[in-house]
Amino acid sequence: MKNGKLALDAKVVSSVLVSICRFLTGIRAKQTSPIAKDTPCIYYANHSSHLDGLVIWSCLAPDIRPYVHPVAAEDYWNKNRLRRYLSRRIFRAILIPRHATKMNIAEESNQCEKITEQSTDETASSTSNKVNALAIMQNILDQGESLIIFPEGTRGNGESIQDFKAGLWHLSRKNPNVQLVPIYLENLNRVLPKGSRLVVPVICSAIFGAPIVPTHDNESKQEFLIRAKSALEELHNGTY
Repeated sequence: MKNGKLALDAKVVSSVLVSICRFLTGIRAKQTSPIAKDTPCIYYANHSSHLDGLVIWSCLAPDIRPYVHPVAAEDYWNKNRLRRYLSRRIFRAILIPRHATKMNIAEESNQCEKITEQSTDETASSTSNKVNALAIMQNILDQGESLIIFPEGTRGNGESIQDFKAGLWHLSRKNPNVQLVPIYLENLNRVLPKGSRLVVPVICSAIFGAPIVPTHDNESKQEFLIRAKSALEELHNGTY
């Protein structure tokens, strides 16, 4: 699966998953502004369900999906054989321990280089507590590929958006040419309620907003995070 090429089993399974996802969620994707196809993206969204990453991934064009990596909780996606297969082989996910370190990207560059030597055919981009999550994500962007992240850090109630963690700001500072694409997900908390294993068919929507301007020297971390969050809230309120 190197260079974005999917093996035959991955192509078949991904096609089936997209169909199931669309059937269960009735997902309606809407794009409010053009997104350059030849530029890596950080797709960032509100987080209220374990299905969030799958829904965004399924809304992308088939030729783009192999180059887009959802960032997800390692403990959930490593829990059993099926989840490990899906996260590693199909989604090519970046699996992050809940207590991964918070050091700057530069401080973990050597560890990041070691991870590039791992084959994505056999393992997801998984980390230990000693590895910096930002460095793992930076490695993907350095390869010209894209990420799906949830800046709130933890799942919300689906009604309001929590304050963003600093990760999106760090990545924006390091990658001013990467597109920051806000996506508002609606009703995902009702499809797979927190603490439930049962999927409830509900019509959902994914609204892709215009890429926001990356952070700059005259903008503080807090100002940027508020601006990025506001872009999601505008999609939620229909003021785009």
